[in-house]
Amino acid sequence: MSTTNIERKVVILGSGPAGLTAAIYASRAELSPLVIDGPQPGGQLTITTDVENYPGFADGIMGPALMEQFREQAVRFGTEIINVWIDKVDLSQRPFTLYGKDSEDADEITTIVKADTLIISTGASAKWLGIPGEAPVPEGLGGNGVSACATCDGFFFRGKPIVVVGGGDTAMEEALFLTRFASKVSLVHRRHEFRASKIMQERVLAHEKIDVLWNTELKDIQGSKEAGVESVTLFNNETNETSNFPTQGVFIAIGHKPNTELFKGVLDMDDVGYLITEGKTMKTNIEGVFACGDAQDSYYRQAVTAAGTGCMAAIDAERFLAEHHVPNAAKNTPTNW
Repeated sequence: MSTTNIERKVVILGSGPAGLTAAIYASRAELSPLVIDGPQPGGQLTITTDVENYPGFADGIMGPALMEQFREQAVRFGTEIINVWIDKVDLSQRPFTLYGKDSEDADEITTIVKADTLIISTGASAKWLGIPGEAPVPEGLGGNGVSACATCDGFFFRGKPIVVVGGGDTAMEEALFLTRFASKVSLVHRRHEFRASKIMQERVLAHEKIDVLWNTELKDIQGSKEAGVESVTLFNNETNETSNFPTQGVFIAIGHKPNTELFKGVLDMDDVGYLITEGKTMKTNIEGVFACGDAQDSYYRQAVTAAGTGCMAAIDAERFLAEHHVPNAAKNTPTNW
């Protein structure tokens, strides 16, 4: 079996705004970084349509187009990007070792990456219901009326009725934020009480634009490519009644899950799985390993803040390498096993 061995001073796991910003800074520092694409190259912005809150684009920009510019800029400065599914990591000693396969379902390890420093920018994924119509376009209406980010997409629903699904603080925050734009917010919750903090519940229940549909589950989303979302199917689990509910937008707000399972039991993380960093730095509990973006940020979760922490992680890595006098070298060597 032919295995590709790669050695780098800086290896960046993930290619969203945080990872590619880290790559740009590491490249300009002549550290020859390697970016390993995740299962969703470009991160969550690749399933977002118009991005109007990223500085420098007065007329807005499509999410995929923005990430393509990130990618081109990183490559222009010398970043190498590969698409490998990282199956396991060994962070017990430096250089760290990452074992990659051609795909998640593949059996054989085809790539072994040695890293003097590792920047983790694997992001976080919104939790989804797994119902018909929810998937990203073209399979469903995700990105065309279905979203998991009110801050990103709320503006596009000005004057329209929308549905928010969830019962925790995330759902409360999304619903309240969306009242700035939507004509009406219908908050769908499968239980008879919220699990959100009391103050958030009070704000939601007192808001004249928000209706709460208790004991109700979202079963599917209907619409078309041209019109976007047109209606949803709701099921009342108390009366066992099913109904068609007209709406022009659906926001799934049942929380996010950081993509950090690979590091469970190795790196410090909170109860949800967000990686814990030290003070104002991007340092983790293992020297030479840094975390940035939504893998580390459970609060802001914006492209611009992710990019900022990517910059910080690259600078932290550069300083770490300088302190440890790592020689300036980068090698790719195929090895026959």
